[in-house]
Amino acid sequence: MFATTHRAFATKADEILLPRQNAINCCPANPMRIEKRAQRAAVAAQVDLSRHSPGYYSDTSMHQETDRLSRAFEARELELEVAMAAEMGGGVWRRYAPHNMMIMVQLCYTFMYFITEAAFNRGLNPYVYVTYRHVVVTVLLWPFAYYHEKKLRPKMTWMLFLEIFVLSLLGVSLTLNMYFASLKYTSPTFVTSVVNTIASITFVIAIVLRMEIVDVRSPRGLAKIAGTVVSFAGVTTMTLYKGAAFASPWNAPIHIQGSNGVHDSWLKGAFLAVASCVCWSIWYILQASSVKRYPAELSLTAWMATIGGIQSLAFTLLLQHKKEDWLIGFGLKFWCIIYSGIACSGFTVFAQLWCTEKKGPVFVTMFNPLSTIMVAILAYFIFGENLYVGSIIGGVVVIAGLYMLLWGKEKDQEYNASGEEQVADLDCEKQQAKITGASSAKNGSEQEAKTTR
Repeated sequence: MFATTHRAFATKADEILLPRQNAINCCPANPMRIEKRAQRAAVAAQVDLSRHSPGYYSDTSMHQETDRLSRAFEARELELEVAMAAEMGGGVWRRYAPHNMMIMVQLCYTFMYFITEAAFNRGLNPYVYVTYRHVVVTVLLWPFAYYHEKKLRPKMTWMLFLEIFVLSLLGVSLTLNMYFASLKYTSPTFVTSVVNTIASITFVIAIVLRMEIVDVRSPRGLAKIAGTVVSFAGVTTMTLYKGAAFASPWNAPIHIQGSNGVHDSWLKGAFLAVASCVCWSIWYILQASSVKRYPAELSLTAWMATIGGIQSLAFTLLLQHKKEDWLIGFGLKFWCIIYSGIACSGFTVFAQLWCTEKKGPVFVTMFNPLSTIMVAILAYFIFGENLYVGSIIGGVVVIAGLYMLLWGKEKDQEYNASGEEQVADLDCEKQQAKITGASSAKNGSEQEAKTTR
């Protein structure tokens, strides 16, 4: 019996330490949350320890062994607290890894806008560009995806293939063909400003699908509604009002041929940009659930590039019958496709899938204004492009609405997290009450036994 009790107590002690270590790994940069989780784990384990405690027996040596194990357990807890402090340094990097990843994504997009604009001005067809771009991704990405995620990749079924087909249509072929056609008709500054409405459009679609609940009586709910309305007002301003042009006051260090020419069909390009953002918003919502069913992000990216490339090829063949449109040579057009394929259809899609799994789709969209700011600065000061009044005013309004929406979303998450903690704390109090009641009952029975003797 003594050996059995010793093993039971040691096992329960490990069960207390393991949740504490898991708490450190889950939120290494939040000591208060760690401590709360650790307290809950300790209380929950005490309930089990009371069932295995040698205190239920009268043997004095077993009581002494229990005290010795308790002191050893406290020493191990102290060692764990020291290890927790050491984990904090590495935890900071892990905590901000999604932020760094999304900044790199926006940098890739920023350079892509100017490279593709220059290639379009030299005759590169947008639909041919999207098709070739995903052919590059397919060829380069599949070998890495196949060997790196061989054990992680789930079995492909018809339903899963259909889901990836729809994801590829919304996030690759249809969206990108409309998006880059709009870039040909407008400007990089305009296109990057319109992209900031994706968060608001995603929010509206989530409400329609009942995936999002808005409390109109709370400040956070009002902020989300107001942010959505403001964002739509901004994109409407950019679409319907172009305004006067601000020319760069000095000669640009780098000049893109045709960048300051008059853009034909500005309104057509604006509507294509908005339509692409709607498709992108639906894609963000769908991919959040698809990643859970297909957790191999690299393979999912390769599948979407492959299927999206085939869809784009079929679409482009219907519109472009000239052989010259498919001949790109080895100049700017070629390197534009190579860069966009590797950096923007490979790395960025993989990074967005990874960040969506870690932080959610709203976190991914909150970094879009960074690209807008970088594009505007480079366009005006480095490439000497014109800035239009409508794009400036609308872009500022859209960004303001975006961060109003994100503020409300963040407060929602804090509110839900505090509610979960209150429920957990209440469970801990109930468990503690059970422990106290069991101890009182045990002491009463021991006292009654001594009186009887």
